[in-house]
Amino acid sequence: MTILSRLAERGITLPNAPAPAANYVPYVLDGTTLYVSGQISQGPDGLIKGRLGDTMTAEDGAAAAQRCAISLLAQVNAACGGDLSRLKRVIKLTGFVNSTADFIDQPKVINGASDFLVDILGDAGRHARSAVSAASLPLGVAVEIEGIFEISA
Repeated sequence: MTILSRLAERGITLPNAPAPAANYVPYVLDGTTLYVSGQISQGPDGLIKGRLGDTMTAEDGAAAAQRCAISLLAQVNAACGGDLSRLKRVIKLTGFVNSTADFIDQPKVINGASDFLVDILGDAGRHARSAVSAASLPLGVAVEIEGIFEISA
C-alpha cells in the first residue's frame, strides 16, 4: 500500500506544499537527506492559532501537530517531484509548542505528529525528536514542526 493510499484511506488529501512566508526555502536536499523548514499549524480552514495551557488543550495541540505533519509530507512530496515512494524514513522532528510557562505536556502535543507519521509510514515513520515550549510562534499559531527525512536518490 502506498503512502498516498494510506492517507486516502484515512480521508486525508495532501495539500500543495505551503510557500515560504519569508526569506528562506521550504526545504534543502543534501544527497539523500532532506531538511524541511518549520511547518506551522494550518488546516483547510486556515491557521490553527492558540496557546496550549490557555486557550487550547493538549488534545487540541496534538490535532494541530498532525496538521503540521501533513504539511511536512506535502513538502517531502514536492521535494521528491510528486513521488512519495522515494521517502525512506523520518530521521528527526523538532516541535515547537506555543504554550504558557506552566504547560508541561509539549511531548503529548508533538505526539500528534509522531503518531500520525508512524501510522502512515510504519517503522519508517519512527524518528528522533525534540518537543519544546515557545513563548509565541509566527502568526500566533499553536504548533510549528521542522523535519529531517531520508529519501532515495
